[in-house]
Amino acid sequence: MNLPNKLTILRILMIPFFIVFLMMGFHYVAAVIFVAAAATDALDGKIARKYNLITNFGKIMDPLADKLLVVSALICMVELGWIPGWMVIVILAREFIITGLRTVAAGEGLIIAAGKSGKFKTVLQMVAISVLLLKDWPFSLFTELPVGMALLWAAVIMTVYSGVEYIVKNKNVFRQ
Repeated sequence: MNLPNKLTILRILMIPFFIVFLMMGFHYVAAVIFVAAAATDALDGKIARKYNLITNFGKIMDPLADKLLVVSALICMVELGWIPGWMVIVILAREFIITGLRTVAAGEGLIIAAGKSGKFKTVLQMVAISVLLLKDWPFSLFTELPVGMALLWAAVIMTVYSGVEYIVKNKNVFRQ
């Protein structure tokens, strides 16, 4: 197994530790774990592209690891009363639809890699979650505006946009 795939697995293994610390009230420890896990996403992709280590495992498991990390954080935040549940429903709906589309494509022998808008959506979600975990720090040093929630709104909008774009670009899969 190559290094990018090991980093993907590491990201998945970090999720239970993140959840435990967050739900026990250690928000800053959870934030450090979340940011470290999110960093493995950028790192594994960069290494895979630079050294031509792109695999079908990575194409499937990397986005799944991202979804597990993001959704785990969002569900915990709903449980803690930090964010409204409907935002998580919108994000989950997009992820289920796209995962279903990928599954259909895989049944046809096609692997559909994540597009740029989907990658940007993931980064925006991870940044929003990180800022929420850090209670708007460092922005709270300069403003009382809820920067984390504003970023989460932007992430929800980008989630819808990227989902629609993904479906339109891959509509041929539905015709099979």
